[in-house]
Amino acid sequence: MGRLMAHFYDRVMASSEAACLSAWRSELLADVGGRILEVGAGTGVNLSHYPPTVRHMVMSEPDPHMRSQLESRLASESSASVDISDGSLASLPFPDGEFDVVTCMLVLCSVPDLHLAIDEMRRVLAPGGRLVFMEHVAAENRPDRLKWQQRLEPLWKRISGNCHLTRRTEQAILDGGFHMDRIKRESMRKAIPVTRPTIRGVAVRRSR
Repeated sequence: MGRLMAHFYDRVMASSEAACLSAWRSELLADVGGRILEVGAGTGVNLSHYPPTVRHMVMSEPDPHMRSQLESRLASESSASVDISDGSLASLPFPDGEFDVVTCMLVLCSVPDLHLAIDEMRRVLAPGGRLVFMEHVAAENRPDRLKWQQRLEPLWKRISGNCHLTRRTEQAILDGGFHMDRIKRESMRKAIPVTRPTIRGVAVRRSR
């Protein structure tokens, strides 16, 4: 499944990338700088959206098939110096406070433990560091769609790499020691209805 997902992921997402995701990525990454970690880097689709001022970053991707696609993309696209890590959000292999920015896009739907993943991102951020995120989430303002998400989620997780349809990621970020600097809620165009509700924005690490 991992090999197939890595091979087809960019093609499956192409319509939504063209319709909205690519613009959202550019918007979110326009002003990132300092020490940057991207978690769940996947095939490297964010690479072309980082500003040219970014000279070095770490991209973490635990899946070997996705990481192979990332390495190929790095060879042809990146102008920055990039270190690749196989670290997962279950236990990131970096010291506390190592980074100024963590970027995380369409990742938290599929991690085994959402709260642990958020704790790990907070741990590796310096005080006042920023979490830049984009995730599809539960349709909390659409009860009929939420019911379909709940019905389909057990099967969806099995065929989509543990992707959850009903995660309340905004609240989990707030509960995990962040305050919200900015957030937008919007429908992911050209996606199937149960994956359309999204949030994107920037959260700042709080001192507990």
